[in-house]
Amino acid sequence: MRLVIALGGNALLRRGQKMTVENQRENIRVAAAGIARLASDHEIILTHGNGPQVGLIALQNATYRAVDGYPLDVLDAESEGMIGYLLETELRNNLHKDRDVATLLTEVEVALDDPAFAHPTKPIGPQYSDDEASALQTRYGWSMVEDGGKKRRVVPSPRPKRILQQRSIVTLSASGTIVIAVGGGGIPVTLDENGKWHGVEAVIDKDRASAILARDVDADGLILLTDVNAVMLHYGTADQQPVRHAAPGTLNPADFPAGSMGPKIEAANSFAANQKGFAAIGALDDLEKIIRNEAGTLFRCDPDTPPPSP
Repeated sequence: MRLVIALGGNALLRRGQKMTVENQRENIRVAAAGIARLASDHEIILTHGNGPQVGLIALQNATYRAVDGYPLDVLDAESEGMIGYLLETELRNNLHKDRDVATLLTEVEVALDDPAFAHPTKPIGPQYSDDEASALQTRYGWSMVEDGGKKRRVVPSPRPKRILQQRSIVTLSASGTIVIAVGGGGIPVTLDENGKWHGVEAVIDKDRASAILARDVDADGLILLTDVNAVMLHYGTADQQPVRHAAPGTLNPADFPAGSMGPKIEAANSFAANQKGFAAIGALDDLEKIIRNEAGTLFRCDPDTPPPSP
């Protein structure tokens, strides 16, 4: 099978963890071991989130006043390289020495008139107390939302239209290389009136971009890994319950948080609706169980039919 596996930014750096490189390395070690085992039987294309990481880089960037702050598209590229490097290292430590891994900086086209630019929804960076959030809003003009009882910065998240490096991803993957691409949803770029490409100030949702990638590379499965073990109805309440199977469209993304689970459900619905492949949402630690349909939430046109097992 050709699998697109999307590692959530909050799976690589869990909520409440200090945003250190070592914490990320440890979480990535868990992911890399499971991915390496799957890679012996399957063609793997990895994507990843960057919400916590790009937010930290942006915060560090904002505190240095000697030059103007770098725009988000450049910070997106920085986070793609950083997380890709960490993933490559741990994958190589788990793979046969002849198996190659490559990180591809990936540009994703967005529309400059996307309404998301007027309505920021994508959480990035660490959580803040109310006082910290208020101070940052005053100092930098950042938008903030509630997140887990605290506050997080939100930025525009325009919809991805197409992946500019798609042919390169397919070529590398077909050669047996594990490709790490569309990191953080990709670097958002757009064409101007003169037909020239340039970056835009945004962070693309990696789940939406991963669904487009999975569709365009003709993947058999799209697996969205996060820090919860399934889609939960009534999440965070006494009535919370996991959903194990869902036909595409039976779960409405609008009923879930716009900056986190909502886009995952939208991406899973979109990919699974093609009637060829399956999509799944679950926890990073459960990757191999998800493949065997023993964990997570499975999206499939026939939800009673499990995906092919490795």
